[in-house]
Amino acid sequence: MSQQLVDAIADMREEEALKLVREMVASDSNPMAILDLTREALDLVGKRFEEGTYFLPELMLAGEMMNQISEIIKPKLAEMPDRERHGKVLIGTVEGDIHDIGKNIVSFMLDVNGFEVFDLGVDVPPQKFVEGIQEFQPQVVALSGFLTLSFDSMKNTVAAIESAALRDKVKIMIGGGQINEEVKEYAGADGYGKDAVAGIFLAKKWVGIQ
Repeated sequence: MSQQLVDAIADMREEEALKLVREMVASDSNPMAILDLTREALDLVGKRFEEGTYFLPELMLAGEMMNQISEIIKPKLAEMPDRERHGKVLIGTVEGDIHDIGKNIVSFMLDVNGFEVFDLGVDVPPQKFVEGIQEFQPQVVALSGFLTLSFDSMKNTVAAIESAALRDKVKIMIGGGQINEEVKEYAGADGYGKDAVAGIFLAKKWVGIQ
């Protein structure tokens, strides 16, 4: 059943994937094991996107499947009070951009990997990130943006965090769309993730668990 689930998600067979997850939950499968399988499937989806086999619609469907799967297994996860948390990540799509597929996948994978995540949503103004840092006190802030116009919003957000004297309290990563090293330098971020896996790697490194 494990490989069936990986294949169903990676091959975009939504109904089959959700049915398998429900069956696994009903048979008392470890929810973390289910999440590991979804992470494996997402890796495949990401590779197919990079290879040009999959496009934006497939990423959107994968994101939607992740949302539904997480809803199915949340009650089981809640029964695991000893679940270790590595740190906190504040995430949001920057002002002027409403894309949330990548952000949702990263949020989901951060959660799977043991982080407490606070998602500010989309079209988030700089001040809201500042307030989020003050209230949530994360170690990592993740700025998401798909459009090129989001580059300026990322730069403005980092500047606002600096103005609020919070810059030395957090590590800032950016990701989405056309993000690269040059954009990272322009925005003043500490790092960028070319995909969700790279983002998780950065978060783990910054909180000292790898």
